[in-house]
Amino acid sequence: MSDDQISDSEAADRLLLALADQLDAVGQRFDLVVVGGAALLALDLVRRPTRDVDVVALGEAKALRSAVELPEALLVARDRVAGDLGVTKDWLNSGPARLLDLGLPEGFEERWVTRRYGPALTVRWASRLDQVHFKLYAAVDQAGKHLRDLEALAPTAEELVAAARWARTHDPSEGFLEALVQALAYFGVEDAGLGA
Repeated sequence: MSDDQISDSEAADRLLLALADQLDAVGQRFDLVVVGGAALLALDLVRRPTRDVDVVALGEAKALRSAVELPEALLVARDRVAGDLGVTKDWLNSGPARLLDLGLPEGFEERWVTRRYGPALTVRWASRLDQVHFKLYAAVDQAGKHLRDLEALAPTAEELVAAARWARTHDPSEGFLEALVQALAYFGVEDAGLGA
């Protein structure tokens, strides 16, 4: 798969509008909560191509629902878009959906940015602050693009400490703590008070 499948916010919008059309044609409606590179592009927070749209959860009237297994109607519509626009079938996927199991950052739902793509599709893009949380967590395990994204987000020390505390709830291991402390030090945060 090409790393520049989704090169800018317009490309992401084109895919999502096509998805909305497919869903509308069969009377389906979905509310997706999206994190990662596509969300960074959609909100003009980072300007780098991404491979896919990462769904972390499905929105419902009063709660978020697991997206580990995307609904069949959504997958069918996704695959039709892939065929029509010449992108890979996993351009829309639920790779980060397990984040919901251990908890999203506090206040996540109050900060997301909502966009509607016609009557059939609503997308909740993760906010800049929440992306700082996700990118720090990911950068500890595999720096690369996640570290570059985090640098582009220019987090404050306070934001990094909050993100580090959240990340510790997902991985309390000593090894992760050591790598987390090193990542914070890279950004000039020497004493985050994370404990052992």
